[in-house]
Amino acid sequence: MSSGDAFENSLAETIIGLNKTEVIHHGGPWRSSDDVEYATLEWVAWFNTTRFLAPLGYIPPAKYEAHFYSATASDPAEPQITESPEYPGRFTSLHRR
Repeated sequence: MSSGDAFENSLAETIIGLNKTEVIHHGGPWRSSDDVEYATLEWVAWFNTTRFLAPLGYIPPAKYEAHFYSATASDPAEPQITESPEYPGRFTSLHRR
């Protein structure tokens, strides 16, 4: 992860650009800022839960996440997340064997 450079906000700016392209420009003219807010909330809900992603096998992110956690919950080698003693506030994944 970078900090304090041009790459720090690139993901957020990409998502904002997608929102503007897919919602703001196609849905206008807007009557009020509330209309824009509701349209954005609907888009975010769709983006996070129901859109299909090729890297995930063309399934929605929410379904992939549910499948991931159900598959790893019964796995005896499930990673244990602990706080790093050397770096407080950072967490490490320790695999139990």
